[in-house]
Amino acid sequence: MDRYTLYYLLTFIAFIATFGAQMYIRHIYSKYSKIDCVNMMNGASVASKILMSNNLRVNVNRANGYLSDHYDPINKMVTLSEYNYSNSSISAVSVSAHECGHALQDESGYTFLKIRSMMFPIVRFSSYTGYIAISAGLMFSVLNLVLVGILLEMIILLFQVITLPVEFDASSRALKQLEVNNILNEEELKDARKVLTAAALTYVAGVASTLIEILRLLLIISTRSSRRRD
Repeated sequence: MDRYTLYYLLTFIAFIATFGAQMYIRHIYSKYSKIDCVNMMNGASVASKILMSNNLRVNVNRANGYLSDHYDPINKMVTLSEYNYSNSSISAVSVSAHECGHALQDESGYTFLKIRSMMFPIVRFSSYTGYIAISAGLMFSVLNLVLVGILLEMIILLFQVITLPVEFDASSRALKQLEVNNILNEEELKDARKVLTAAALTYVAGVASTLIEILRLLLIISTRSSRRRD
């Protein structure tokens, strides 16, 4: 396989990994958004019950946007997208419980969550600066600048790898809380696991996509270096 073929193959795989994961989570989320929980508790009520049962002083907030749900460890706040906040579907309850899982991690001092939080400023800088370095390096054929961009991309990759155990652990905690607080029955828990597993796959796809992008950039550098020697 020549370098050009490998280059386009890596680009195609990265696209498929990212697009496929996004389509899968949308399919699963949509499917279980149509199935209400037996107890009819909405996402906000579920989050409040989990937080109160664990004596956590965390606020529950509503925000606009599709799947904009997140936990803010600085302000101690679980933010749920409008749909998940107001609805009682399996999807809404699962996502709400997952964000509470992050609050539980924060309370227990979960190591990977601490590391991820500390890396946020570095990753923000790396994402912006790395894009500029790579674009400028390729445009002006300054390969050393591209290498700097790749190193910054590796920081982003490390952040994504650290995010994986954070997300999987939050989902595990979520399922436990949904069970011990009698929020979902046994059959509903199986469906909730499917929703949370699908969501986790998007993070796995993100790692794969970034890794492929780094390999693709290294291939570009290798090809251009060979041309210069020729």
